[in-house]
Amino acid sequence: MPRLSEYMLPTEKQAPADAEAISHKLMVRAGLIRQMGAGMWTWLPAGWRTHQKVVQIVREEMDAIGGQEMLMPVLQPAEPWRKTGRIEIEELFKLADRKGSELVLAMTHEEAVTFHAAQTIRSYRDLPQILYHFQVKERDEPRPRAGVLRTREFVMKDAYSFDRDQAGMEERYELHVGAYDRMMQRTGLRWYRVEGDVGMMGGLGAHEYMAPCPAGEDEVLLGEGYAANVEVAANSPGVQRTADGSYVRDGQPLTLEPAIEIGNIFKLGTRYSVPLGATYLDEQGEERPVWMASYGIGPARIVAAAVEQYADEHGISWPRALAPFQVHLVGLGKLGTPEREAADTVYRTLGEGGIETLYDDRELGPGEKFAEAELLGCPLRLTVGRRTLESGEIEVQVRRGRAQAPGIPLAGEPQALVGAVDELWQSLP
Repeated sequence: MPRLSEYMLPTEKQAPADAEAISHKLMVRAGLIRQMGAGMWTWLPAGWRTHQKVVQIVREEMDAIGGQEMLMPVLQPAEPWRKTGRIEIEELFKLADRKGSELVLAMTHEEAVTFHAAQTIRSYRDLPQILYHFQVKERDEPRPRAGVLRTREFVMKDAYSFDRDQAGMEERYELHVGAYDRMMQRTGLRWYRVEGDVGMMGGLGAHEYMAPCPAGEDEVLLGEGYAANVEVAANSPGVQRTADGSYVRDGQPLTLEPAIEIGNIFKLGTRYSVPLGATYLDEQGEERPVWMASYGIGPARIVAAAVEQYADEHGISWPRALAPFQVHLVGLGKLGTPEREAADTVYRTLGEGGIETLYDDRELGPGEKFAEAELLGCPLRLTVGRRTLESGEIEVQVRRGRAQAPGIPLAGEPQALVGAVDELWQSLP
């Protein structure tokens, strides 16, 4: 576990001049991300730790429903995109190599995965299948904004299911609905699943996973037992827009709320399998098209949504599942003092006990250290200083609400310290 004296965490007192979204401001200020160009962002070490916490949650839930992880290239031949008609998408990056061959930078991987399915799926015995990967996506976004919320390059988990008919596709789709619901619950976000628009993906239907927050560019309509993207709702039976601009459904008022889209799932049907020749032979030897669905989720957007939903005037306040570190240990006192030696001992004890700890061992004043700890937002802050030696207790603060927790004895057994921290950690949201 890192010491801040050796760790790349370039915090800033001021937010970027062009930043409007809370997540944009705080993620830059907390040293989590840095911009390289319009819509191009670098994840610095602490930010990447948080990003990968999301990735691990998603991976575990995908594996639990039989997903098989793989990796497909970002750089792809243009021909499959031409066959599906998606070569004309304006946001698709198109280029040519030195030989003049047409290529694209993938914004999603339906064409690639269907290309492979067409080569490998031969019989009904090869179905069903669920394949997924975490891969960089490229999008010629005309208006990059809001930090990592709308970018030109981002990592997405995209999964694809393959079935022999619509009934199988629906079954696999429902498996993913359950997995996505569990992913969202585990992140600690406030979220809802809404009816979505198939858009450029095409197909038979879609759902979107939304995280409500003021910075969201999407709008959803919510009512008793009803949730839908505003564009979908506007074309739904029973939904009407009133003269004052509000919405009602079957006479019942609906609430309009801004939200960040953090995931989407699509029933593709044979939208891609037919043009790309992904077929199988059934029991009678008849050739039939494979039925597909696709499932996307954006780890970066989940991270940003967590910042948006839980930040306060002092900085970020991570939900437990996404925090870059469990504990931010603040050591007070100069090198060689008894209090610094005590902080070093606590740091070693926590690390050996498996507690993810960021140790602020820098030669800075208490005020600056505490301010940076609150900005970064790790769920627990432990402070070891002269007062700790006098009282015999490590000072504990819970970041959410900035609440003081009971102190932890300094002189106890190492297992007792680790156990006390872990017990408090498990009680956090």
